Amino acid sequence: LLGAGTRYQQVKRALHAAVPDRLHAREKETAIIRQFLREHVCGRRPGSLYISGAPGTGKTACLSRVLLDCQDELSGSKTVVLNCMALSSPAGVFPATAQELGLPSATGRDAVRRLEKQLTAKGPMVLLVLDELDQLESKGQDVLYTLFEWTRLPHSRLVLVGLANALDLTDRSLARLGAHPAGSPRLLHFPPYTREQLSAILTDRLGQVAGDPVLDAAALQFCARKVSAVSGDARKALDVCRRAVELVELEVRSQTLLKPLSEGE
Repeated sequence: LLGAGTRYQQVKRALHAAVPDRLHAREKETAIIRQFLREHVCGRRPGSLYISGAPGTGKTACLSRVLLDCQDELSGSKTVVLNCMALSSPAGVFPATAQELGLPSATGRDAVRRLEKQLTAKGPMVLLVLDELDQLESKGQDVLYTLFEWTRLPHSRLVLVGLANALDLTDRSLARLGAHPAGSPRLLHFPPYTREQLSAILTDRLGQVAGDPVLDAAALQFCARKVSAVSGDARKALDVCRRAVELVELEVRSQTLLKPLSEGE
């Protein structure tokens, strides 16, 4: 029983939405992100990249994978990763970034001014990754506009990568940037996963655990078909399979517990 129990644990672990060693069906996007970072961070050219896509399409996982793989190349620069969901207000991004860069704490206009000064002074390139960027939408859109505008200031050493669910954030919030001769941020869209891609992701994850499959191929196909029809969200597909494994585990456990009783009757 212990063997089976540990095996179920292994299968559930394999189905967790952690950053995998390889990302299925995202080779193109991974290559674009890697190229962008090499060109801008390693090449000391300020710039911005806007990554959009529905939840569970691999945006954060892909970027995290590239940051892990390129650690050595990026070691000469400073990387700051913030999840904008954790900020109490859009303007909170300025003191939060300043703190990560080791600047003395300041709030309001002061924080913005000091940070701008820091990002246009001599020093290593700063890669600022803002996940859940849509949280920074504000009435006058000044927060988003300021951040993207900083990548174009003379002597700027800021490379900005923003991730958001909305495809049209740049149209809505950053229309002013388009009028600038340097143009808008570079855009990269992650489409929802197809049935085949979800099925490959699930098969790959379950294949990491030795022995007979806990979930059969038909169940995986069914899950991939249902999730792709609704959202194409890989996290949902992994979640559904993890719950299915938990149900199998409970059933096996209850059968094992009942067996000795029936024999002893």
